[in-house]
Amino acid sequence: MLPKRTSPQDELELFRSRLENIIDRRHPLVRLARLIDWPVFEERFGALYVEGAGRPGLPTRLMVALHLLKHMDGLSDDAVCARYLDSPYVQAFCGETHFQHALPLDRSSMTRWRQRVGAERMEVLLAETLAAAERAEAIKDKHCRRVSIDTTVQPKAIAHPTDSKLLQRGIETLARMARKHGITLRQSYRRVARYAQREAARLHHGGKFREAEARVRKLRTWLGRLARDIARKIDGDAAARTAFAETLGLVNRLLRQRRSARGAPTAAPTSSIPCTRLRWSASARARPKRASNSA
Repeated sequence: MLPKRTSPQDELELFRSRLENIIDRRHPLVRLARLIDWPVFEERFGALYVEGAGRPGLPTRLMVALHLLKHMDGLSDDAVCARYLDSPYVQAFCGETHFQHALPLDRSSMTRWRQRVGAERMEVLLAETLAAAERAEAIKDKHCRRVSIDTTVQPKAIAHPTDSKLLQRGIETLARMARKHGITLRQSYRRVARYAQREAARLHHGGKFREAEARVRKLRTWLGRLARDIARKIDGDAAARTAFAETLGLVNRLLRQRRSARGAPTAAPTSSIPCTRLRWSASARARPKRASNSA
């Protein structure tokens, strides 16, 4: 059913004052509420509801305002609902005329409203915020022609550089690429590599480094066999050699490297970020201790 429309409620109440009479009109939320064209959201989201069927939906302005506050302040659904009950400015921004002591919606209603609206229609909120900024003369048209995005904190696929994990990823990648290009392998080693990698991690955690190194040597042997098998079978195919060139280069580099090597791949062959390899604690324990100068 269509959402409830917010009524002006011009009638004065005896025991309650209107919010507009007790709040500061110069507050940022009050000024922002005057700049936003709220009927635009009712027009754009009205097609998502059916008239005369089901329970009336929550006011569109209420849901839009809560989501704007959620993204402006980086709050969760629970936090923005708690702020609604605490602040008269938030309630005025959401379209209330009198202070409300109870939450007019369930916190899960925000999740269901986002699912109903969808990601594409949520862009209407961004478009209207930009339009409000233009009405306030905070930005100009030339500022929207080019957008600069800061990606310094973008997460990357960097795995902890343990030998067993790197070797197992190399086997997985080569086997997947060989299957994609129709290359028949003598053995893919995918199943035994996954088991050996788990065993190596378990043994390292338990302090059984010698047994764990045996699993790592097996992984290194299997990866070398797989790389040589693929190299032999793509020898006469120029397109396949081009497709496997970068991956085989990383794999050969991975097979040659040792613990003390620097500049080794950290999540080969998925990450292209240059990174200095971290030293293992086991290799740190193996270093000779410096002689102390104490008498």
